[in-house]
Amino acid sequence: MIRQAVLLCGGKGTRLRPYTDTMSKQMLPVGGHPITEWNIVQFRKHGVKDFFINLHTKPDVMRNYFGDGSKWGVNITFNYEPETPGTAGSVKLFEDKLDDEFFVIYGDMLSLVDYSKMERVWREKPAGALGMQRMHETDNYADADVAELDLQGKFLAIHPKPHTTTYPHAYRMRGVFILKKEILSYVPPAIYYEIGRDLLPDVVGRGKAFYSYECDDYSKGFDTEEKWREIEAYLTSRDITYESVARG
Repeated sequence: MIRQAVLLCGGKGTRLRPYTDTMSKQMLPVGGHPITEWNIVQFRKHGVKDFFINLHTKPDVMRNYFGDGSKWGVNITFNYEPETPGTAGSVKLFEDKLDDEFFVIYGDMLSLVDYSKMERVWREKPAGALGMQRMHETDNYADADVAELDLQGKFLAIHPKPHTTTYPHAYRMRGVFILKKEILSYVPPAIYYEIGRDLLPDVVGRGKAFYSYECDDYSKGFDTEEKWREIEAYLTSRDITYESVARG
């Protein structure tokens, strides 16, 4: 069972000002609880106990709220980044603490993904695969990195945003991953390095195996006030509360 998750919480949240003048966007409330708290309890009910969270904007707000994680029955390790090294760079800074396999999630999204199911699908992939990412086939990908896949869901090519052309059978790259620790060996130290823009194009270009994961579980990015309100409306319309998620 995968017991670790990296929550990437280093974004500045400029599009959510003035709300992010006093806290990071990952601490903004949904249903009365910070979005990061929702993500922690969702992972927890699928067996994840150890969390690694990078911080940049207003780091003490999150540190003071979560502490070491014991209130939630988990362990939390924080890493403050004075300068952001990119999403891949942030994961690499936890390298010496990570198991051979771990989850990664972009912290500016609320995810109700069934991580146990995702892990079961991962176990069916070839042993040499470096990871798996949640994907969705769509023609609406102007604001996202996209990938082309073969019939088995293996990545063939990646097209980081911004896009200057359209792609047939484009799959939108969404911010939930299972990664093998080995993939971090391809992240150069001490430079800005992104997962979608830099790391995955590099490993796929080297012929390394990386796979997609498709599901209908709810998740949504949280980088504008409009999306924030859409998340609130979705949860309310389906009577999903923090308490119901935390209970499992």
